[in-house]
Amino acid sequence: MTAWAEDVASEPHVVVVGAGIAGLAAAYRLHEAAPACRVTVLEGSPSVGGKLALGEVGGLAVDVGAEQLLLRRPDALELVHAVGLGGEVVHPAATGAGVLARGRLRRLPPGQLMGIPTDLRGLAASGIVSLPGLARVPLDRLLPRTAVTDDVAIGRYVAARLGREVVDRLVEPLLGGVYAGHADELSLDAALPQLSGAVRVERSLLRGASQVLGSTSPSQARPVFGSVRGGLGRLPGAIVRAGGLRVRTSAMVRELRRTPDGWRLVVGSARDPEAVRADAVVLAVPGAPAARLLQPVAPEAALELGTIEYASVAVVTLALPLASLRGRLRGTGFLVPPVEGRTIKAATYASSKWSWLGEAGSAAGDPSRGGVAVVRASVGRHREVGDLQHSDDELVRLAVDDLVNILGTPLHPVDALVTRWGGGLPQYTVGHLERVARIRRSVAEHPGLAVCGAAYDGLGVPACVASARAAVDRVLLGLSARKEARHG
Repeated sequence: MTAWAEDVASEPHVVVVGAGIAGLAAAYRLHEAAPACRVTVLEGSPSVGGKLALGEVGGLAVDVGAEQLLLRRPDALELVHAVGLGGEVVHPAATGAGVLARGRLRRLPPGQLMGIPTDLRGLAASGIVSLPGLARVPLDRLLPRTAVTDDVAIGRYVAARLGREVVDRLVEPLLGGVYAGHADELSLDAALPQLSGAVRVERSLLRGASQVLGSTSPSQARPVFGSVRGGLGRLPGAIVRAGGLRVRTSAMVRELRRTPDGWRLVVGSARDPEAVRADAVVLAVPGAPAARLLQPVAPEAALELGTIEYASVAVVTLALPLASLRGRLRGTGFLVPPVEGRTIKAATYASSKWSWLGEAGSAAGDPSRGGVAVVRASVGRHREVGDLQHSDDELVRLAVDDLVNILGTPLHPVDALVTRWGGGLPQYTVGHLERVARIRRSVAEHPGLAVCGAAYDGLGVPACVASARAAVDRVLLGLSARKEARHG
């Protein structure tokens, strides 16, 4: 086994395992907060960025993973500005989304919180819920309290208060769009923490949801979502450049061990392993690889991480003749409830949503045909992998068939790209917050070691960035304590 010669340097060496957005944010935080540290990022795949990635379809650069930031949390936006992309922040040019209900696209009703309605007139006008379903909703105000003492599944709780149809037609597709999971399994405490607190006080779910929406209303004047001109997939490269980060790709970390003076990582193939010494380690990888690395160090954390399940999804990005879609792409896209029995679970009208992409698409292709529109369709839910077993060509055909049927117009793609995210979305099932707390308690027993990423505090980019910053602060505290002990 060879040793990495540079590891004998005197300055503290921090290794970040994983170069997705959490890992890169952690490395950049180290660059800012501890410039005396030497930072190395080890990434097992050939590229950086994880689910922030660009592809090409119809001659256009497009996001094929995460495509937007939630601006209500400042963490990601601050990072965007710090790495020099602040002047290129853009907001959606279109607003409003639809949902497929009984074969027709209908606008999502106003005043809803992850599908939980608060404006009953708006809900009725949307036509999403049937008359019997509508009649069931206001009974929430009369029913005795549904006790919420411990964590509960969102779908089961909402069904008890508002009826099953609200879950199937509204809550399920909205949660599915975020987690690719199932409402009857996802945690109220983890996925909707503000509502979780409200329903522990209020008897009525409608009243609790109204209070949550009311408390966030001042921010409604500002855009909720944003991205970067040219695609959010530009962010990883900008982080690497701005921080002067040292990233080794195709460098799979196979082992992590505690040593008397820090940590030892084994990197590379079994045939030619390489030992890397570190004073501190940040693990910014999904649950399964984190569990594997932590098993000999923090077995309790490894056991808990092993219980976090992941959903696999695919994004089918289509370049479609713009002329065939004029007047049909209203809003930003639509969601598809599982009860509709379609292959796709959602579609985003990327060219309508992001003006820079719409402008590029209008000029793309044969000018006589009026350019192309980019539409993204997502496929796959937790434990429902049958559709993902199709070939790329078959997935494109199935997605186009659904779009033709839903939009009501023939579609003939100019180009298509399928991007598969195997095990891409962690499932925040009931008890998730307690599980994460146990993981962190176990890891905290080892100063100079921390975990971060989408498995813990939120799937979105801002949550991952915040998780990374907190992890870095923990390892720097451990390094500081060790330094004081040495010189005490």
